[in-house]
Amino acid sequence: MTKTIRAHTNIALIKYWGKADSQLRLPLMSSLSMTLDKFYTDTQITNSSTTNEFYLNGSKQTGNSAQRVFTYIKKLQAKFGVSGNLIVKSTNHVPTAAGLASSSSAFAALAGAFCEHYHIKVSQTELSRLARLGSGSASRSIFGGFAIWQKGTTDESSYAYALTEKPKMDLQLLAIELNQLPKDLPSTAGMQQAQTSPFFKPWLARNEAELNTMINAIKANDFSSLGQQAELNAMEMHAINLSANPGFTYFEPNTLRAIKLVQQLRNSGIECYCTIDAGPNVKVLCQLRNVKEITSRFMSEFQNVKIIHASFGTGISCLN
Repeated sequence: MTKTIRAHTNIALIKYWGKADSQLRLPLMSSLSMTLDKFYTDTQITNSSTTNEFYLNGSKQTGNSAQRVFTYIKKLQAKFGVSGNLIVKSTNHVPTAAGLASSSSAFAALAGAFCEHYHIKVSQTELSRLARLGSGSASRSIFGGFAIWQKGTTDESSYAYALTEKPKMDLQLLAIELNQLPKDLPSTAGMQQAQTSPFFKPWLARNEAELNTMINAIKANDFSSLGQQAELNAMEMHAINLSANPGFTYFEPNTLRAIKLVQQLRNSGIECYCTIDAGPNVKVLCQLRNVKEITSRFMSEFQNVKIIHASFGTGISCLN
């Protein structure tokens, strides 16, 4: 029986925003993420008697989508000395408008399915490294709960590991879908351009200290400290984008309105914080007791907004 591998997507609370090596996808900074239960990818691989084929959500893919998948697979085949044409079938349970990168769950599931198909036994550390070769953030989706991707300096030393896969913290995430259109500037291009900011190197120098603040908040089960650090780190990243040469932003008018609403809620005693990746959509970090009130306020302030409530997801798994 062909086995299906499931991996959940994650949201970085300490951001990854810059590559030291684009071929190996080595990052310039370490990052920390929360794996999410509501967003995941299921992938299975079988042999093909003809050509490589990639199906996403039941539709055969061509062009860049299929090319990226099989460029990655050929890299793994060469690494492990295996061969053969394959049929890859993935079902992506990550809404394109959610503002969450589906590549994290997609390549984590693909790395797991590849090893399952070829009966390759690897540790979670090795699987994280393999997933990283497809998408940097995928290295963290091997694990549930909170995961850290240590930047490393080589292929062997750059991998993710679990800080805790069963967190005690009451941490909820509301994915606020403000815009469903593709972003104008892809993340890879944005990462490169951001490095022209005079504030990029100072931000990079803060990485270890900010990561340690987040780790301490998690270990102390301190939601307030976690939220404050996550929001600060995200805003620093977007400030760097604005101050690049030339400057750019992923923010749209509704993004700023959403940030303002989070601030207003917090000032009124409803504790919440926001984090934003390379796109206009906002993710609100809060506690369970405030989910309904925050959701209600966003629904009343924005027309046709979609809000998805998520909490901690599990690590990579085999469904059958």
